[in-house]
Amino acid sequence: MLYKSLLKPVLFRMQPEDAHHFTMNAMKLGAKIPGALPLMNAMYGVPAHDALATNLWGIHFPNPVGLAAGLDKDAVAIPGFSSIGFGFIEVGTVTPVAQPGNDKPRLFRLPEDLALVNRMGFNNKGAEAMRATLEQTTKRTIPIAVNIGKNKITPNERAEEDYRKCVRALYAYADLFVVNISSPNTPNLRSLQHGEELKRLLAAVMDERDILGNMEKERKGTEPKPVLVKIAPDLTDGELEQVTETIMGSGVSGIIATNTTISRDGLTNVNAKETGGLSGKPLTARSTEVVRKLYSLTEGALPIVGSGGIFTAQDAYDRIRAGASLVEVYTALIYEGPGINRKLNRGLLELLERDGFTRLSQAVGADHK
Repeated sequence: MLYKSLLKPVLFRMQPEDAHHFTMNAMKLGAKIPGALPLMNAMYGVPAHDALATNLWGIHFPNPVGLAAGLDKDAVAIPGFSSIGFGFIEVGTVTPVAQPGNDKPRLFRLPEDLALVNRMGFNNKGAEAMRATLEQTTKRTIPIAVNIGKNKITPNERAEEDYRKCVRALYAYADLFVVNISSPNTPNLRSLQHGEELKRLLAAVMDERDILGNMEKERKGTEPKPVLVKIAPDLTDGELEQVTETIMGSGVSGIIATNTTISRDGLTNVNAKETGGLSGKPLTARSTEVVRKLYSLTEGALPIVGSGGIFTAQDAYDRIRAGASLVEVYTALIYEGPGINRKLNRGLLELLERDGFTRLSQAVGADHK
């Protein structure tokens, strides 16, 4: 209630990107003020519950609700976001070299549609800056996924070099990696989802992961870190089959479905005319459909993270029953506030109990059984 009655009206009077920077600065500041993080946790944290805990790829996720990439682009507010109930955080997208992104304005609200349009363009401070930040973030309570991409000026035929550089710079500090080939805001990036380009890219990323992972395994006895691929919701059924086949053959650990969409079906707000990726409620049905198809195509063999349009516990549960082992939110946090995590997790517990499940993992892919 505090967010919707006090903070949201103030933030929504700001330009969207100004509100974003205000929020990020507040989350960073929270980590520096004595007592602020425990207070945030008391207000918005999610109590641990065995039924919601998930173990994937040798990593423990205290609950299934994560923060999607795009909000904490430079990994500067991990302690703050960790204190408000997320089960994991996806930071980035990070590129090898810092870049400013696309021209402003580049972020737009569609309140009537519970949506956002962004054409940010991978604005970030670069892999070395993120490395320095993560090196200082010593007290971690939840897993950190690092979303990696290529610089705008890097041609697709050299894209694999950029992804390798990101893995190399950040391997010691990530719990898992996400290969972003599905943002609509970097020219030609989405073409990396197809054919030989995707095969070469994933082979390069996995080779770099294996080189670094085997070196770390010799020192620490740990297994190589998981690599996931983030795909677009706009793939046709045929394209989705081809992408899935390539991903399955690459040895990657999982899929995130989905990124933002270029579709504008059914929107009412005037900002629907803006170019960029659409996130939020209009993506709910399509993202769930993609998760369901992926689970069927992979026969449940590859863990899926469901992202896109999750606003309610039922949205999250539908994604889980369709085949997702974890889910992510972004736009719902903007519209609903930090209380979204408690609402989703409490609702998931009720839905699991209603259907006779004692653990969330039992509900994964239940619609297929």
